[in-house]
Amino acid sequence: MIHTIGIVSLSSGILGEARVRHERDIGLRRLREAGLDVRFLPHALAGTEALRAHPEWRAEDLLRAFRDPELDMILCAIGGDDTYRLLPYLFDRDALREALRPIVFLGFSDSTVNHLMLHKLGLPTFYGQAFLPDLCELGPEMLPYSRSYFAELVATGTIREIRPSPVWYGERQSFDPSQVGVALPPRADRGFELLQGPPRFAGKILGGCLDSLYDLFDGTRWADMPELCRKYGLFPEAGDWEDRILLLETSEEKMPPETFRRALELLRARGVFDAVSGVLVGKPMDEAWWPEYRRILPEVIARPELPILCNLNVGHAQPRCIVPFGLEAEVDAEEQVIRFPQRG
Repeated sequence: MIHTIGIVSLSSGILGEARVRHERDIGLRRLREAGLDVRFLPHALAGTEALRAHPEWRAEDLLRAFRDPELDMILCAIGGDDTYRLLPYLFDRDALREALRPIVFLGFSDSTVNHLMLHKLGLPTFYGQAFLPDLCELGPEMLPYSRSYFAELVATGTIREIRPSPVWYGERQSFDPSQVGVALPPRADRGFELLQGPPRFAGKILGGCLDSLYDLFDGTRWADMPELCRKYGLFPEAGDWEDRILLLETSEEKMPPETFRRALELLRARGVFDAVSGVLVGKPMDEAWWPEYRRILPEVIARPELPILCNLNVGHAQPRCIVPFGLEAEVDAEEQVIRFPQRG
């Protein structure tokens, strides 16, 4: 059971900005009402400009969180787009390896890169929620589907199964204080959708935000990111993908179809689709470009026998489940469930 949560800002420093104070207060209240001790790591509230200028501060906070025996969970504040800049501070002189201990690590979006860092060192992690986007939801309560997964993780330290949400929500258009207590209108969802392949498959899940994975290889956003990620061997070799399940979801930037295709082609070129036992695809935010994505996925993957299961409630579209990375998963599209039996 989780008692003490440490909140880190490993990408964007927005959590420290005055304009989100009302959101931060909502999230803190919800966590404390649940009986949890919440601690912000020393630089988590330093603000956007300070953390952009000092990636070493962000790395220090992550190392401190792992070294603090009182923390049971490391919770990412939010995503962003430059957590790759922590690589030298975490991997030179084996700093992260030496600090590492078994602890729950939860984040999504740009935190995909942090998940890959921890995967490289053998630590199972949890993908799919963060403090500001989920615990600080401006509506009257945390979205029920999202809350159920967070509560399970806090109570048990793991996730036993994932089922689809009966509803989904469009992107909130404003986050100012006038929206406090304003509920998002629900829309009926369709459940998991099998795009191709057999309905049952298994393997350990790994992946994350496709935008972040694309940036590992394409220097358009950050010119030095591909070189730095190559230097530290961040992206798993093809052999490491053998019999794994690849998880993909897209960000709030609503990746255009041509970029979506290019991102998948980069993964194919690295042997990912030849190695994995299946692909899971999250619902795009506002279902943007979904017909085009559905067409492009089988074209690029080019393995008709490889299962592709779509419309998972994970990633940037609300609500969000929590997906364990590093645990054996059993997917059953007919029964509409992903189980993590955790044998032994």
